[in-house]
Amino acid sequence: MQDIAEQLSSWHSAGRPFAVATVVSVSGSAPRDPGAALAVDADGEAVGSVSGGCVEGAVYELCQDALASGEPVLQRFGYSDEDAFAVGLTCGGIIDVFVQPVRPGVCEGMDAGVAYVQSGTPVALVRCISGPTELLGATLAVTGDSHHGTLHAAPGLENSAVLQARAMLDAGRTGQLTLALDGRPCDPNSSNAAVFFVESYVPAPRMIVFGAIDFAGAVARIGKFLGYDVTVCDARPVFATERRFPGADRVVVDWPHRYLDAEAEAGRLDSRTALCVLTHDAKFDVPLLERALRMPLGFVGAMGSRRTHLERLDRLREIGLTEVELHRLRSPIGLDLGARTPEETAVAVAAEIVAHRRGGGCLPLSAHDGPIHHDIRSATAEEPRRIA
Repeated sequence: MQDIAEQLSSWHSAGRPFAVATVVSVSGSAPRDPGAALAVDADGEAVGSVSGGCVEGAVYELCQDALASGEPVLQRFGYSDEDAFAVGLTCGGIIDVFVQPVRPGVCEGMDAGVAYVQSGTPVALVRCISGPTELLGATLAVTGDSHHGTLHAAPGLENSAVLQARAMLDAGRTGQLTLALDGRPCDPNSSNAAVFFVESYVPAPRMIVFGAIDFAGAVARIGKFLGYDVTVCDARPVFATERRFPGADRVVVDWPHRYLDAEAEAGRLDSRTALCVLTHDAKFDVPLLERALRMPLGFVGAMGSRRTHLERLDRLREIGLTEVELHRLRSPIGLDLGARTPEETAVAVAAEIVAHRRGGGCLPLSAHDGPIHHDIRSATAEEPRRIA
């Protein structure tokens, strides 16, 4: 829902009712991850997507029905060989979609959740998608030190859901949570089970591009395209200017290793953070990589020729880095695409970052018959930890 938060906030502020359909479960080769959302307001305007087009029409109608009835609904969509005209996913996967009507001012948890998501405040939005009728659609907005909304007549369940959701928020995880009505964990098939969908909204992952060169501009632009909060850092003020890097969120003039130390001390780095070291200058690279490779960052890559890479490894060994630490360095950075231009190089760098984050094998999809979407992702992609 984060990608449509601005529109939802606009509707909410104007007092316009809307229904939001959220992917709450995915199986097989489904096109969107849990948390993907489509919303429809009372005038029929739609934003977002739950399937990339396969079932959008049917979900749109479900949203309109939910607005008319005021009742939430959980609907499953999957591929059907029995009925060629049935609404389903042509990719063969299965998704569960939860459709919830929202009327501003009626649900404290949803009101707070929309506001927190729009403001960028970390929050876990907790919605009951299955269980007793009186709980369906009940919503809690859980932050690090408080929560909004209530599960009426189920205080034990509410307390447990808040604690579990807060732990998921700390880890940056989105997924389902099943609890018995007394708050204890239980089997989803239990007769007294309540199933919640917990969406954790955390700030965008960071990409820090070190080295204010022409390649950095292209890498910064594609980093923004991938949803990163992008910083360009260089110690040379003549090169590190906002005019040269208009696509970056910030441009910093500082020695790379000193800037990295300050960001780590401030707790602004975590295991989703991607570092792209493009300076290929030992006086900048070595002290920077000495620190970076000892931090649990998501990705550390460095540009340079193979000769530069080998010399860089020797220097890092001399100052005490272990082979395990050195193995984390992706260098020369990027996949082998035959890239020449800064833009092509940026695509190669971005492709390696995505493959590393998602567990991709970096082969053409036409070269194998395995799954298109990888269910097993790296721990760094799923459970961000802050570095302080």
